[in-house]
Amino acid sequence: MSIKMRVATRPPPEDTKSQIKAAAQMLFARHGVDAVTVQQIVTAAGQRNNAALHYHFGSKEELIRQLVVDGAAVLDERRQGMLRELDGRGGPATIREVVLVLVMPVIELGEDERWRGYIRFTSSLQASDRRTLRAALNNRWNAGYVACFAHLKRMLPLPAALVEQRLSMFSIYANAILSAREAALETPRTRSNRLWDQRFTTENILDTLEATLTCPPSARTLDGLPADGRR
Repeated sequence: MSIKMRVATRPPPEDTKSQIKAAAQMLFARHGVDAVTVQQIVTAAGQRNNAALHYHFGSKEELIRQLVVDGAAVLDERRQGMLRELDGRGGPATIREVVLVLVMPVIELGEDERWRGYIRFTSSLQASDRRTLRAALNNRWNAGYVACFAHLKRMLPLPAALVEQRLSMFSIYANAILSAREAALETPRTRSNRLWDQRFTTENILDTLEATLTCPPSARTLDGLPADGRR
C-alpha cells in the first residue's frame, strides 16, 4: 500500500462553537487538559465570558468529549477505508501494511493546520486520564484502530504476553513521536529542520515503529516469561 497524503477537513472556525473548539484544542495540546481553565479557553476564542462555553457545551468535560470525537471520527473513517482497500486484496499481508493504516492517518491529520494540536491533546489525555479518553471513544470511534490491533495479534510470531506489551509500547512510542512532529510543525522557522524535513523522515518513522513490533526478543526477555507464557 503506497503512502498517499490526504488532508482531513474541519469546518472553518466561522462560528463561536468552532472558535472555542479550536482554541481549546491548542491550549490542551500545549499545556494539558488539567492546566487549562474555562476562562483561558473563552479568552483565547475571543469571547467575553464563560457563558459562551457553557451555552455551546454545557461543561469543559463535554467540550473535551466532543474534541476527542471530532478527530477520532476522521481518523477512523480513514483507517477503515484503508482496511477495506486491503480486504479487497485479501487482507493485510505484512506487518508494515497494518502499521501504515495505524500511523498514516495521524500523520495526515497533523498536516492540516485546522487539526493542529489534536495529536498532542489526545496523547496527553491518554497519559493523564485514559478513562475519559475511552469514555469519549465509547468503543465506536476507534473501530479501525481495534481492527488493526486484532490483525497484529494474529500476525506477530511472538508469545501473547510479549505481543500485548509491545502493542502498548507501540501506542506510547507512536504518540510521542507524532506529538513531537506536530509540535515542530507548529513552530515558526526560517530554515529546514534536520530531524523532520528529510525526504526519508516519514518512512523512517514507519520503520522504527514497525521494528518496535517485530524486533526479535532477546534471550533475557524470553527467560523472564513465565513457562506458560512462552507460546
